[in-house]
Amino acid sequence: MDKKKILLIANTARFLVLFERNDMKILMDMGYEVHCASNFSGELDETDAVETLESRGAVVHQIDIARSPLSLGNGKALRQTVRLMEENRFDAVHCHTPMGAVLARLAARRCGIRPVIYTVHGLHFYKGAPLKNWLLYYPVESYLSRFTDLIITINREDYGRAKRMHAKKTVYIPGIGIETKEYGPSRAVSRALREELGISDDEIVLLTVGDLIARKNQKTAICALAKLSRKDIRYVVCGRGELMEEYEKLSEELGVRDQVLFTGYRKDIREFYQMADIFVFPSYQEGLSVAVMEAMASGLPCILSRIRGNVDLLKDGEGGYLLDPDDAEGFAEAIRELSDSSEVRERMMRANLERIKEFDLARVDARMKKIYRAIL
Repeated sequence: MDKKKILLIANTARFLVLFERNDMKILMDMGYEVHCASNFSGELDETDAVETLESRGAVVHQIDIARSPLSLGNGKALRQTVRLMEENRFDAVHCHTPMGAVLARLAARRCGIRPVIYTVHGLHFYKGAPLKNWLLYYPVESYLSRFTDLIITINREDYGRAKRMHAKKTVYIPGIGIETKEYGPSRAVSRALREELGISDDEIVLLTVGDLIARKNQKTAICALAKLSRKDIRYVVCGRGELMEEYEKLSEELGVRDQVLFTGYRKDIREFYQMADIFVFPSYQEGLSVAVMEAMASGLPCILSRIRGNVDLLKDGEGGYLLDPDDAEGFAEAIRELSDSSEVRERMMRANLERIKEFDLARVDARMKKIYRAIL
């Protein structure tokens, strides 16, 4: 008897490589042949992405998906998706990311494939989103929810909104999960990395992990550092992106260039969490940030923007602070308070190490197994 087949589809290969490993394993353990479709000429090196997914046992397919919903190229991508489904006759589809979900649901409807599962990693029409997001994305998501058997959400705000749509069922899970036991403070690692970066033991290290793009809003943290007028605080930014030069120039203009360290992309990111004293994350938009979860699991007190996802993770005043993403003065004051009190940092560390247990990978995997077994 032939194996049952399931298709996982997302805008970019990067998403499937970074976030779908555990779902793939669960499905394979259930006896499914897992196929992955995406644009493999996108953000990750094409060869590396294909080899990574194939090494995990997946069958890989190229679909020329463009991230923009306004791209005319997505007409071609839809035809490719329909052809892929006609040729393989999948028993189920699990889609991710906005355009991946649009193409998957339209193609699955045409090909008569059910069930269709859609994991929402952050709806674009969130509280405080620009009006254009609501006008563009909400009607599409509402309409396509009629052809969705299950919507999975990873934060409470999206869950409440998705429940008012038309999918047969909507559920909430606590993110994609992280291996909390793999994180935690390490003084040996901290000393070695600080020495490598030229940071002394008595300096306070602020850390941000994420792409240097407008949505991540590292600008507020740089402005907050400038407001402090303190030379004993360093701000380490792990990530790369289009705003690197702009943020370097801003740091120079504000007189803190020698206190801001842009590391670029790092594969040893866990060591940075262990080296830091405070995690700073003034992002404008998140679904449920893996970086914040990793920081909490590493025992870092967190100063975060008060937005969807972050409010699910952090309890204001217990494991850190939640502030308006543009409140540089507020971020500066929070940084000052935590920098001046090791006792407060210690208390918040304990709070976050306890809180993050709710988002442990084992709990998320157990939930996903139940979800898959119920619908498949």
